Amino acid sequence: MLKENEVQEQGIQALKEYLSVIPSLSIESIDRLNGDIDPDFRVRVRCENREQILYAEMKSQGTPKITRTAVNALLLYKPEDPSAYKIFIAPFISSGSAKICDSAGVGYLDLSGNCKIQFQQVFISRENCPNRYPVKTNLSSLSSPKSARILRVLLTFPEQPWKTLPLAEAAQVSPGMITHVRKKLEEEEWITTAAEGFSLIKPEALLQDWTMNYSLQKNTRFDFYTLKPLGEIEGQLAEICSELNISYALTGFSAANRLAPMVRGQRSMAYVSQSIDLVADKLGLKPVNSGANVSLYLPYDEGVLWNAQVIDDIKIATPIQVYLDLKNLPGRGEEAADFLYKKVIEKSWQSQKTNTTSA
Repeated sequence: MLKENEVQEQGIQALKEYLSVIPSLSIESIDRLNGDIDPDFRVRVRCENREQILYAEMKSQGTPKITRTAVNALLLYKPEDPSAYKIFIAPFISSGSAKICDSAGVGYLDLSGNCKIQFQQVFISRENCPNRYPVKTNLSSLSSPKSARILRVLLTFPEQPWKTLPLAEAAQVSPGMITHVRKKLEEEEWITTAAEGFSLIKPEALLQDWTMNYSLQKNTRFDFYTLKPLGEIEGQLAEICSELNISYALTGFSAANRLAPMVRGQRSMAYVSQSIDLVADKLGLKPVNSGANVSLYLPYDEGVLWNAQVIDDIKIATPIQVYLDLKNLPGRGEEAADFLYKKVIEKSWQSQKTNTTSA
């Protein structure tokens, strides 16, 4: 992560480069401000014989929470010239942070190439540049097994307010892990806090971010082939795991076809918590290196089996987990994931919201 002085140095250079695309604009002076309530820099420019003052506030991160704080500070600052234009600068400004700036009438630019600057006849805009300065403290750090357990609970019950201990118990993690995850979600402004506890307000944004940071390859895959109908194999898998007291749950197309039938995949997929070789032997499966039509996954964490539901006497992974796994599958996996989202996940969220409102 860049230090604040590095952001300031590179931020001023970036501002110069962005403004240089306007032929009629010249920079007359750049002054560092040191007052407690002052922005970091005052920049005087001249455009078509008119002077314009710019005030720039810089931060080492551009998360929505930090952005909102910086924007509010800029709005509260009352310079002598009421026409002064204010700009927020950070290493990376996400679309959510950009919307905060837009809503406040504050310009922004980042060191990754994104910007929106608009004053007088000047309009400079660049979007969708990737983050050149990812940091371990962003939401990618929530992909750890224990953090993922918390996300599954929150995304399954987004309308429910949670306090630390009940959520820790539901997710089977330590209270300290709840504090860690909550802090990250607060930075993104994806939760709201009330006397009853905290709850998600943007579950779709959290799910999208998790999808980008999730990999099915975290699990260990064992591939097999069978001549038996896949539906029959899945039923026998349920019986054998029950007899052996082994935790399991269908996922991928095997689960999606029972949760929201759209298209049946050509491969059965299931999580099996242990003794995969024994289970495969009892099913009569043949190990193969290619051409598999049954894949059994040893979970990277048993949290993937949390809240499995029973449909037709077979355990199915929670829709959130199935969605994540489908997004990782080639072919029609992404299409099936989107269908599952619309038909199951989104409807569940809406139903919870309706029940909460009417309560």
